[in-house]
Amino acid sequence: MIYGVAILSACMFIGTFIGNLLGLATGLNSDVGGVGFAMLLLLIITNSKKVTEKLPANYEKGLNFWKEMFIPVIIAMAASQNVFGAISGGVLAAVAGIASVAVAFLMLPLLNSLIPKASKKKAEAEVEQ
Repeated sequence: MIYGVAILSACMFIGTFIGNLLGLATGLNSDVGGVGFAMLLLLIITNSKKVTEKLPANYEKGLNFWKEMFIPVIIAMAASQNVFGAISGGVLAAVAGIASVAVAFLMLPLLNSLIPKASKKKAEAEVEQ
């Protein structure tokens, strides 16, 4: 489990730095999307063949563990912040949040139809194993 924590923390540091820069550029004195940038950077690194080929097998397993744990934790944190913001922001914020989730759910079938059938069969075969 400890393998890959240094890469995870580096991604978090870089993501927070980018988020703070973005916050300053927009005139806010806060982190704007730093955790999201960290998550994207972690996904890019863990899916990069150049990086994973150079790491020992234990590191790849650790990175995959943290990649799988990082996303649900971040989503749960963001969801709780959005709920608190929507409640304190009034009815318009709550309606906007509900509408965006509804649009996202409606877009899933469209996005799913864009995936080639060969990729779907490969993904289903991997799940069965």
